[in-house]
Amino acid sequence: MKLWSGRFQKEVDSKVNDFNSSISFDARLYRQDIAGSIAHATMLGEQGIIAREESEQIIEGLKAILEDVEAGVVTFSEDNEDIHMNMEVLLTKRIGDAGKRLHTARSRNDQVAVDFRLYVKEQIAVIRSMLLDLERVLVRQAEANTDAVMPGYTHLQRAQPITFAHALMAYSNMFRRDITRFEDCMERMNESPLGAGALATSTHPVDRFRTAELLGFQKPMDNSLDAVSDRDFALEFLSACSIMMMHLSRFSEEIILWCSWEFKYIELDDAYATGSSIMPQKKNPDVAELVRGKTGRVYGALISLLTVMKGLPLAYNKDMQEDKEPVFDVIDTVELCLPVFTAMIDTLSVNPQSMRNAAAGGFISATDCADYLAKRGMPFREAYGIVGKLVDHCIRTGFTLETLPLEEYKEISPLFGEDVYENLTVEACVNGRNVYGGPATESVLAQIHAIQSFLEEREAQ
Repeated sequence: MKLWSGRFQKEVDSKVNDFNSSISFDARLYRQDIAGSIAHATMLGEQGIIAREESEQIIEGLKAILEDVEAGVVTFSEDNEDIHMNMEVLLTKRIGDAGKRLHTARSRNDQVAVDFRLYVKEQIAVIRSMLLDLERVLVRQAEANTDAVMPGYTHLQRAQPITFAHALMAYSNMFRRDITRFEDCMERMNESPLGAGALATSTHPVDRFRTAELLGFQKPMDNSLDAVSDRDFALEFLSACSIMMMHLSRFSEEIILWCSWEFKYIELDDAYATGSSIMPQKKNPDVAELVRGKTGRVYGALISLLTVMKGLPLAYNKDMQEDKEPVFDVIDTVELCLPVFTAMIDTLSVNPQSMRNAAAGGFISATDCADYLAKRGMPFREAYGIVGKLVDHCIRTGFTLETLPLEEYKEISPLFGEDVYENLTVEACVNGRNVYGGPATESVLAQIHAIQSFLEEREAQ
């Protein structure tokens, strides 16, 4: 018989029971459910709502159940619908009537809300730690490759020279923003819904500040309706995960291109690539491809929960049972992707010569050539046009800007001098851009130092 079956004349249909049950997925909340119940029982005893002896009995019973669950000797029942009812039934079987007092001044609505928040808080800490590990790897790789000149691209066309370190620090800055997004999410969700009851708190003198303190929240949520019906914290978490996965996916796309024969800028370690069942020469970047593919799965979870929540009146509705599976799947996906992606980046090898060869082609010093003329007094737009004619001339005659004879430069503009060549080397083009945030070695080292300081701040917390 269901714990809620008091006013019902019939047993629930078995198909409805299966449809209604959530224990198959919310069983993973057992630690959080027990923690919330221990905090609630502690407060009930302190407030005199139940006897101290019963409060202590409940707490000891819950601790024993936790040990047994962790030891694998507890089986949850589909008949008890969810983790909350399973725990209450187990507790009552073990300690008798005292177990029936645990639900005093509490509803499954505030119970599930606090369990879910506690779980997401814990997983944010895990994901944040994984992102910090990725940042450390990016810093190490960037420090080792500040002189590895490569083409920077727009429209996937060679544009201007940068360094491999500069490219890595672009992603490092993206992941730094991801870390702060998760931290912001944690800050906003760090309020306790416990004590809100079904929607309107309780006639018992519950102390919501005490349970919030016991569970590590900053404070209780300010409105009981909001406390049980809010899933903003889950949506914000999924949003942060989606943006982070977008960054991982973009990086994965770069890795896939860079390790191809067409680029050959990097090579993946054998431990982080796979072969073909028919083509023996293949070395496939499956890790990067899977990360790129799993990004869509994370996006889907965000859209799913947004759609669930978009039309719900206050307060709790059963639709909200659909909140956990998308979040659980995203957590599993993200925590699967991040460590293997980090290891892939940590173990890849860089081919600076291939990068430099690519940077030397494609007229990527054309902007610098126009700047050369502009620095000698020519309006930039006029210089832009002249260099465009130079590029066209080089394409037709088989020269590059670096190999075009000086007399041919002078035929187009007398402002060109012998120093034009030293100004158009890829190294000169890179290090001439010693602007804050730019690709020059000095600038990139400053970017690396900024990320290192960011990491040190978090290590000290």
